[in-house]
Amino acid sequence: MRTDLLGLTTDSLAALTNRGLVKRAAKEPAPEVRTDADGTVHGSFPDGPSATLPTGGLDAARCTCGATGVCRHVIAVILAYQRLPAAATPVVEEAGAAPLPWSPGQVTDNELTAKIGTRLMAAARRTHRSGFTARVRRATPADPVPEVELATATVRFLVPGDLGFVHTDTVAGSRDDVIALAVWAFRAADELHPGVPDVRIDVGGEPGSGTETGSETGSETGSETGAESGLGRALGLAGTVLREGAAHLGQGLDAAIADVRRHLDAAGLRWPLLAVGDLAEQLSSYRDRGAHYRPELLASHIAELHARHRAVTRPDATLRGSVLGTAEAAETPLRRARLESLGCRIRGFGDQRTAEVYLAHSDSAMVLVLRRRWDGDDDGAALAGRRIATSTLAALATGTLVTESAVRSASRTVRLSTGRISKTTVSPSRGDWGELPSSLLVTDVAALSRELDALPLRPIRPRVEAELVRVVAVARVEAVTYAPGDQRLDAVIVDQAGNTAIVRATHTGATPGRLDALATVLGGEEGELRYVSGVLGRIAGAVVIDPIGLAVGGRVVVPDLRPAGGSGTLVVADDVRHEPLTAALIDTRDLLAEVAHHGLSHLPPTYDDRLAAAARRLTVLGLHRIAQAVTAFAAARTHDSDEAVERAWIDAYLRLEVALDLN
Repeated sequence: MRTDLLGLTTDSLAALTNRGLVKRAAKEPAPEVRTDADGTVHGSFPDGPSATLPTGGLDAARCTCGATGVCRHVIAVILAYQRLPAAATPVVEEAGAAPLPWSPGQVTDNELTAKIGTRLMAAARRTHRSGFTARVRRATPADPVPEVELATATVRFLVPGDLGFVHTDTVAGSRDDVIALAVWAFRAADELHPGVPDVRIDVGGEPGSGTETGSETGSETGSETGAESGLGRALGLAGTVLREGAAHLGQGLDAAIADVRRHLDAAGLRWPLLAVGDLAEQLSSYRDRGAHYRPELLASHIAELHARHRAVTRPDATLRGSVLGTAEAAETPLRRARLESLGCRIRGFGDQRTAEVYLAHSDSAMVLVLRRRWDGDDDGAALAGRRIATSTLAALATGTLVTESAVRSASRTVRLSTGRISKTTVSPSRGDWGELPSSLLVTDVAALSRELDALPLRPIRPRVEAELVRVVAVARVEAVTYAPGDQRLDAVIVDQAGNTAIVRATHTGATPGRLDALATVLGGEEGELRYVSGVLGRIAGAVVIDPIGLAVGGRVVVPDLRPAGGSGTLVVADDVRHEPLTAALIDTRDLLAEVAHHGLSHLPPTYDDRLAAAARRLTVLGLHRIAQAVTAFAAARTHDSDEAVERAWIDAYLRLEVALDLN
C-alpha cells in the first residue's frame, strides 16, 4: 500500500503543484489503476495517456501526454488510487497502542544525503556550523503538516517519513539544503522543547563561526574571522561618522564604506550589511542635499550596529543568526508563486517618487515588497498607469500575481527576473484576504497587541521590509475624524471581539487623494469595508494602522493611487499634541541625533547646557534611567576618552529609541 500517496490531501497536492492543476485533475475521466509489487502505481486513461508513479515523490512520476513536469494525469492517478477500496481500508493499530506523533527530526542524515546530494549537504553543514534561527511548528489537528520557517524558505513535510513529498517555496534544486536545515531544526526542538507546538530556536553555531564576534568578553580583538573582520570594520566606520558627523564628511569615506560592505557580505552578515547600506544612503543624501536625509535616521543606523554587536557578544547571547542574519541568502529564487497584493505606498523625496507594492506570499507566510523608483514629481494617481514588467502599478497593487520569475532578497524585497518575465500573469483581486495565513491576518486586535509585546527590540530584530504589515478584519467603523493642523485622518475600527484599533493616515504631496479615498471608503460610500491592510504600530498603548489598502465590496482600493477629490464628510477633531512624556523622549532623541549630524568633535558650545536641561526634564517625568544615561553622556564628554564618550552616547541613544518604540 502506498501510504505516501494516501497521505496527500488536496491542499498538499496544490502546494506541490498548483490548485488549478488539482481542479483539472479532479475532472479527468477515472483511470484504470494497478500497482506493481515494488509499489509503482500505473494509471491508464480512456483517451490514451498513461502515467507511472514510482516511489520517491512526484518528481519521479512520468506521463505519456508529453507535458513538462507533473501533469493533471499524474494527479488524477493519485486521486483515483486514494478511492480504491483497498486504499480506503484503515490500518488497524495493535490493541492499546497509540501511534507516536511523527517528527521530521527522525529523518537520518543518510536519508537527507540521498535526497539532496552530498554537495547540498555540505552547504547545509556550513550553515549549521555558522548557526541559524528557525521557527518550528509541529503538526496540530488544525494543520497536520509540520513546518519550519527558516530565514530563506519555509519547509513543509507533507507526508510523514517521506522526503519525496517535502514542499519549499524556493525553486526546486536551487536551495534544497533548506530541507536538511529544517530537519536539524526539528531535532533541536525535539531535544530542547519537546511537545511545544510553536517555538523559535537557535540551531548550530560553533566558536569561531560566522556568528561569533569577538571574544567572550566582547572584545573586538583576537583572530580575524570573517564575522569579526566585517563587524569590526562596521563599528569602526560608525565611530568615524559619530566623531566627525555628516556635516564634516566628504566623499573620501566612500572607499571605506565599500570595503566595509565587501567584508560584511563575504561574512554573510546580512543585517549589519543592510544597516551600513542605509547609513551610506543617509550620508549620500546629506551630501546631495536630498530630502531623504534625517539626522535621527543616521543616528539610528549607528546605534543599531553597536546594538547588534552587543547582542551577540554578551555571555548569554542567543539567536545570533537572527541578530546578524548569518543564515540569510542574498537572493532566493521562488518556485511558482502566487502573490496576493495588499496595496501600495507612494513615497516622495524631492523630485523622486518610490512605489512599494506589498505582496502576501501565503506559502511562506510573509509579505514581500516590490519596489520601483521614478524621477519626477508625479503624484500617486499619475503613477498608477506606469508600467512594471508586463502590467501597470495599479494592476499590481490591486491584483493577484502568479509568477515563476520572482527572486526574493534577504530583506524580503522581491524582483521579477527579466529572463522569465513572460511567465508572470496578473489578475484582479476581490480582496478575499480572509484566506491568508493566521500570521498575516488579524481577527483579534488584543491578541495582536500581545504579539507586538513579544517582539524582540527593534535595533536587533531581523531587517525585514514589511515585518509589521498585516491585514486587519473589520466588523465596523466607529468614528472618522480629521485633524487639520496635522492634515491627518483618524478612524476607529472595531473587530469581531469588540477590540478597537486606529487607522491613521497623513496627507503628503505625493498622495493628494489618500485622505479623500479613505474618508469615502471608511464612510461606507463604496460598499462594505471588510479588511484594512497596513503597517502596524502602537502609540500610547493603542494599535495604530498606517493603511496601504482596503478590501471593500468585491475589490481592493489603494488610497495612495487615488486622485484628489471625494464626497466623504469628516468631523474636524482638535489637533492632538504629543503627551509630555512622548514629547520629552522625541526632543531628547533629536538632541542626541545632532551628534551624528555635527560630530562629537564639532558640537556647538551650548550643547552641554541643552543636555543638562533635557536630563532634568526626563527626571521630572519619572524617566530616571534614561535621564541617568543622558547625564552619563554629558559627564563623559568632560572627563573621559573618545571611546568612552562614544559608548555613553550609544547607551543613551539606544535607551531613547527603545523607550519610544515601547511607548
